[in-house]
Amino acid sequence: MKFLLALLPLVAAAPGLPPLELGEAPPPGSVTIRGVSYGGTGCPQGTVSSQINNDRTIMTLIFDAYIASIGPGIPVTEQRKNCQLNVDIAYPGGFQYSILSADYRGYSAIEKGITGTLKSTYYFSGQREQTSTQYNFEGPVNGDYLKHDEADSTSVVWAPCGTNGMLNINSQVRLTSKNPASTGLLTTDSTDLKFTQVVYVQWQKCTPQ
Repeated sequence: MKFLLALLPLVAAAPGLPPLELGEAPPPGSVTIRGVSYGGTGCPQGTVSSQINNDRTIMTLIFDAYIASIGPGIPVTEQRKNCQLNVDIAYPGGFQYSILSADYRGYSAIEKGITGTLKSTYYFSGQREQTSTQYNFEGPVNGDYLKHDEADSTSVVWAPCGTNGMLNINSQVRLTSKNPASTGLLTTDSTDLKFTQVVYVQWQKCTPQ
């Protein structure tokens, strides 16, 4: 109940949004991922491949060029890479959903004095509200990582009622240094976008005006 109550101020602040009945969800199998477009320094065209499971509720994106690096002789432009994802979701009319969870997998090789940052911002096309999540790596760290990225329930953003809102995810990997002699490498290998209706997505039903 605490989670649902936290949504009420956001719903009330959205102009023109009809009253909502919380907790209802679309029928199983009625939500599909139609496709994804992308662009950015961390995901140039041709460097991202995607896999969608049979019921089209989980999309896995594989990045070939999402790598930030820092150190002597490395251009400053390599210290930060970003990727803009636009995910097209189809679902029955009369419903809306809140921001999903995502699993990020990658590799970090960061020496002492280096800080790595993985940040994602989520928002829907045509809406100003957004929410962000962030994870920091403090060197020294070395090895593969798996991070579960989940939006804070106090800043939940909802898809617009009356239309299938395009979900936008603006992510970045960034390295900063307190020691010019230190080096660092931070990559993102894949993102699993899970749209299962029980665990990763909070649904609510729009009430007709």
